[in-house]
Formats: sequence, structure tokens, C-alpha cells
Amino acid sequence: MKWLACLVAALILTATLEAQTPAPHFPVAGTVVKVSPVFLLREDGGRTPVVILPAGTTVQVTGRQGPWYRIVFTSASGDQAGLMEPSDVRIDPDAAAGPTSNASGTVSERGFVEGRGLGFPQAAVNDSRRLVGDALVREEVFLKPTPSFRLAMGVDLRGSSHDEVEDEWRVDFDDRGALRPRIAVRRLTASITTSHVSLDLGKQFIRWGRADILSPADRFAPRDYMNVIDSEFLPVLGARSAIHVGGETVEAVWLPRMTPSRLPLLRERWTVVPAEAAGLTLVDNGAVFPGRSEQGVRWSHAGRFEMGLSFFNGFNHLPDIDAAVAPVGGTVSLTRTYSALRTYGGEAAVPTRAFTLKGEAAYFTSPTATSEEYVLYVVEAERQTGEWLLDVGYAGEVVTRSRDRVPFAAERGVARSIIGRASYTIDPRRSLEVEGAVRQNGHGLYVKGEFSQTFGRHWRLTVAAAGIGGKADDFLGQYQRNSHGSATLRLSF
Repeated sequence: MKWLACLVAALILTATLEAQTPAPHFPVAGTVVKVSPVFLLREDGGRTPVVILPAGTTVQVTGRQGPWYRIVFTSASGDQAGLMEPSDVRIDPDAAAGPTSNASGTVSERGFVEGRGLGFPQAAVNDSRRLVGDALVREEVFLKPTPSFRLAMGVDLRGSSHDEVEDEWRVDFDDRGALRPRIAVRRLTASITTSHVSLDLGKQFIRWGRADILSPADRFAPRDYMNVIDSEFLPVLGARSAIHVGGETVEAVWLPRMTPSRLPLLRERWTVVPAEAAGLTLVDNGAVFPGRSEQGVRWSHAGRFEMGLSFFNGFNHLPDIDAAVAPVGGTVSLTRTYSALRTYGGEAAVPTRAFTLKGEAAYFTSPTATSEEYVLYVVEAERQTGEWLLDVGYAGEVVTRSRDRVPFAAERGVARSIIGRASYTIDPRRSLEVEGAVRQNGHGLYVKGEFSQTFGRHWRLTVAAAGIGGKADDFLGQYQRNSHGSATLRLSF
């Protein structure tokens, strides 16, 4: 074990030396030093590569977000925010602040109206409808009374042809219902940011980890799984603080209550009824939510290499399903419960000349010993060449203790699979992305492709298709009748 102790000591010494490098005072002007991808910031806090910036492009570096620089650049669609590798940007402290103003006392807003249609070639056993329509209106307002203080609020208004949205006209703040709320507060956050400290209070998106498709350390990121392979992240209510010193970041999170992931509805095609339950009536008996808070802490390092460690103490946002069979009538009542969960995670990214090697792993255990204990891990190789960003890897699982409880295992359903993603930026207005996963035993697979193009300054059309196959006893394979195509038209304002 001496070699391990020497390696740990070397990593700590390197991190300490890099931490002594003075951090720039944000915002600051920067210049792209080589042809580089920009990960545009999505409303859910995630990132998707859609733009390649040429060398010499002027950007505004507004701060750090984990190992990334948060930047603003000017495009044909107006000013856009994104994330870039620090090594791809040269800080120019004596230049102008960049393409956008950072003056205090300003109010800004953004929003969009979006319509989406989905078509399923096959009818499901429990759902004969093949066409689904969704509508979404989103508005976000930002107030910056001082350079270091910002208020943000976002509201969603939804509609659905498939009865996935509540009929009641009320403003939802909890995100705990089985249906999507008609009107929901998506974001309500007060943020304080200085050169070394940041604090976010309120409803927000919190993302941990760096792996693609499956991120084992991402414990504060519940999802809407009404469409299992095209899920959306949900916000959480809580406080997040971070201290940044050089390339080191220590982050602490506290949530007063758990926000659960939203599951497929029993009457819809994304809920596959087991063969042994055929002929029985399934009844949603609601959920039993835990009453305690959740906490987590994470340390990350950014520099010539990137790494991080994290600890989470809370509850699994994916439920166990408790079934109670009525002795008469053939009715099965299903109740969602949420097990206590602790995870210990680690992540690393090491660049080489050929590719960047990324790894992420987490050990899942329960202090109440009522759930399975296991390790999820992801190993990926990522390469950016020209306008292509390629990523391929393996997602694995090791079960250390088994239990008889039935979970909705969306995350583990992608484990023990070869995973991959490829993104191609045709030009600043058009992009193409393909991702997929194939189980190592060949019993389940899915592949998704998406083409997106903007028109003018406000319109974007996205056309996508997803193919799913496999065997009925596999998590992915059970959705073999759910291959589909979609078209989304968005008007931004």
C-alpha cells in the first residue's frame, strides 16, 4: 500500500500548489485559445454540446461552475451562456468585460413557448394511444440589484393530450405529485457570489458528477420519468454554499425535504405490467414521504487533471414499490416508499493526447438496512475532434447485498451496459446528437438521435427518434414497444 500512500500525497501536494495560484476576479474578458466546444447551459442545470467556437473568439468569463468556466459569448441567436474548459480560455484582465453588461440594478427575462408531438408506431398492452401532444410555456425573470447578489424566478405552464398534467389550476411549489402540475414554480433562488464564496438559497437545480448518460454521484437531481429514456431534471428546495480557492471547490448542500422522481403513470405505456399481474387491477395508493432533511458535501479539483469526492446522506429519490393484494376482487394497491440512503462518491478526469479519460463511481448503502447495497460506476473516453465530440464507455454495477423489495430502478437499468454519445456541430445554427446504451448480455438497448436547427433569432425546430429493443425481463427491453419519434417547435422570447 506504500505506492497508494505516495500517490495520494502527490495528488494533495499538486492540488495545494495549484490552489496558491490567484483566482481571477470575475467577470473578466477572455479569449478562446483553440477550436473548442461550448456546453450551452440548459434550464435544468445540465449541459449539452451544441456550439464550437473558433480560436480568437472573445468571451466574458463570469465565474466558475465546478471545474468549468462559465462564459457568455455572442452568436447569431444573441448572447448565450455556456461552460468551457479553463484550459481553452485565456484570461485577459486588462480587456473589456465582454459581450454583455454586468451592471447592477438590472432586470432581465427569458422564456419560450414550446409545442411537442410524439408518435409511437406500436400500441402498448395497457395503452393504445399512439399520438401524444405536450405544450409548455416557461418564463424566467432575473434581478441583479448589486454585482454580487441576484434573484431568479421561473414559472412553467403545461398542457398535455395524454392526461399527464393536473386539471387543477393552482401554483405548485412542491413537485411531489404523481401528475405534472399545471402551473409550477420552477425556480425561486437568491444567490450571493463573490470571488471565493457563493451561496444559493431556494428552489434550484443541483448537479454533481461529470459522467454522461449515467452519473452515480448526482444525488440531488431527481427526474421526471414519465418518458423513461427522455427524462427531465426536477428542481429541489434547499441551500447550497461553495468555497472556491484556486482550483479547489468545497460545496455543501442542505435540503429540508426530499423531492422524489416522478414515475410513469400506471395507465400509460411506460408502466409495463408484469406477466404475473395480468388480469389484476392496479391501484396507485400514493406515496409515503420521509420527514427528515438531506445533506451532502463535495470537494472538487480543477487543473491539469480533475477529480472530486462526495458524500450524500438522505433518501433515494427513486422509490421502492410496496404491493398489497386484496384477498377478494383481484386488486393490487401499490405504495411508493423512499429508503434512507447514503452514498460515497468519487470522480476523476485525466486528459491525454488521444482522449480524456473520465471515471465516476458511488457506493450506495442504507443506514436502515432495508434496501440493496451496491456500487455504480462509469468509465468513459471522450475525444473532441473538429466539430465532433465523441464519448464511449461502460456503466457497471456490483451488488454487495440483495433485498426482496421491488424498486423502480431507472438508474440501475442502464448499468452493465456499453454507453456512448456523439455530438456534431454543423454550424452555430444546426447540431446533431446521438446517444445509446447496449446491455452487456444483449437483452436490452436503446438509441436516440436528435437534429436541431434555429431559424432567425427566436425559432428552433428539433426532430428526434428513439429505438428500443430487447427482452421483456430486461429493464430496457421491456419498453420494446415504445420506440417513437418526436418533433418540437420552440419560440423563444
